[in-house]
Amino acid sequence: MNELPPWANGPFELLVHAEGHLLNGEDFDRRIALISFDNAIEVAIATYLTLNPIQRGKRTYKRDDIEKWLDNYHTKLEFLETELAARGIPWHVDKSHILWAHDQRNEQYHGGQKGIPEKQILALIRKAALWVFSVLYEVPDAEQRLAQAILNASPPDPPQHEEEYDRAIDREYGMVDLGDQSYYVSELLFAVDYAAYRETGGRLCAAKKNDEDPGKAK
Repeated sequence: MNELPPWANGPFELLVHAEGHLLNGEDFDRRIALISFDNAIEVAIATYLTLNPIQRGKRTYKRDDIEKWLDNYHTKLEFLETELAARGIPWHVDKSHILWAHDQRNEQYHGGQKGIPEKQILALIRKAALWVFSVLYEVPDAEQRLAQAILNASPPDPPQHEEEYDRAIDREYGMVDLGDQSYYVSELLFAVDYAAYRETGGRLCAAKKNDEDPGKAK
């Protein structure tokens, strides 16, 4: 998977931010996801319009038109409509649907409505945001890139005990007393130095196997 051009990173990071909140699924996260996906559409268009023509396939636009299109959300969608027509691309998500989702976003951000966005709205605005990004920045695998970015941002799985290591360490070192408590050495080693736990457990297990089958010992 090739790297995105640097000017696409900002709009893409908004998609990642929105997707992260959407996956969390809490009420607050669903509100932020709606706002963020909607922002991602606006930022994707605004960023594209401010690029040098060489960075957008040598497409040029009149300065007055750019200033007009950058004015607000509705005029940005007017640019998108013009651009789609010029490229012969149909609306993948109906313009009226995008505007409806935008109105729901405004209620969350500016208005008095603080209800939880419906899943249908979130699915719609997510689909629109990914589509707008993929069209303007010519990234056909935007969905896959987003999934990979979320995966990369996820914390690694916590380390797990190895039963074989636990038995080998505790057979060799037993238990230790700390204050009024007694602990298996494997438990303490796992908690304070996981690398040492694995090294010690692996070494003891290997030694035990060699003792059981001396012919395989090196």
